[in-house]
Amino acid sequence: MTSLLVAKQYIKNFVSRYEIYLKPVGKLILALITLMTINGKIGFMQKIDNISVVLIAALMCSFMPTNFIIVVAALFVLLHLYALSIECAAIGLVLFLVLFLLYFRFSPKDTLAVILTPICTAMGIPYVVPLTMGLVGTPASAVSVACGVIVSSFIKHMSDSATAISSMETEDMAAKFRFVIDGLINNKEMILMIVAFSVTVILVYFIKRLAIDYAWTIAIAAGALADMMILLVGDLVFDTNGSIAMLIVGTIVSVLAAKVVEFFVFSVDYSRTEKVQFEDDEYYYYVKAIPKINVAAPSRTVKKINSHKRKPAPSQSHK
Repeated sequence: MTSLLVAKQYIKNFVSRYEIYLKPVGKLILALITLMTINGKIGFMQKIDNISVVLIAALMCSFMPTNFIIVVAALFVLLHLYALSIECAAIGLVLFLVLFLLYFRFSPKDTLAVILTPICTAMGIPYVVPLTMGLVGTPASAVSVACGVIVSSFIKHMSDSATAISSMETEDMAAKFRFVIDGLINNKEMILMIVAFSVTVILVYFIKRLAIDYAWTIAIAAGALADMMILLVGDLVFDTNGSIAMLIVGTIVSVLAAKVVEFFVFSVDYSRTEKVQFEDDEYYYYVKAIPKINVAAPSRTVKKINSHKRKPAPSQSHK
């Protein structure tokens, strides 16, 4: 355990020291993964489905605020949808405007939740986002997670329906609008995930704030179980044909990821908990103090020893 704490301190010191360089690199990598995921799912426009274009866009995002990645990603999606059908692009534009209003109104700082939800969904572990956002976010983070779920479901629907939309007549605009909108509104799996993830975020947030020992660990376990139960019951009721094995594996991976987040953000020693009681003229105070686990990274000092040859003392001449 001590070696892990020392490694944690080394990592924190390294990030703090080189933060000015690591932030742009992190945004560059995040933008690259986001745009490449979009191109891999709905690469309808060949001009932007190009590594050079993706690199240029990612470089722009690295020197801009993190929310700029969301704007660029939305632009990529709309351009791909325009190449598929102008009706799809119009629906996507309206959808993104509504989501942007919700996101910037309730949780404009939860950029990672919006971006990582579609990425983690593509990786088969979407459950990690609501668990971690419940730990480090607020109840309003459920809005960001829900936005990510809607975007992910919309992109998947466009990818699965591309052949059917392309085969429709160009003049039949109403049929295209109806097909895309019905596919989004009647997506029971999307609605189920929004409910499950929102409940998970709120449940984890309130449990981890309780004044009990191991509150964060209990919150992670309760959130994971609640998420699984809602998805399993919803699968039985709505017949979404979800994979139970993938749900279990994804939940286990998500719990491990949440424990890693807890280790870096909230590492305390409950065995040394102290309860203090004192008063003033107006109130009695009952304070529970839990010390943080801090281990200083060992500093190495190199002492350089120069060996000088001792010069022989000059011989004195005796007269």
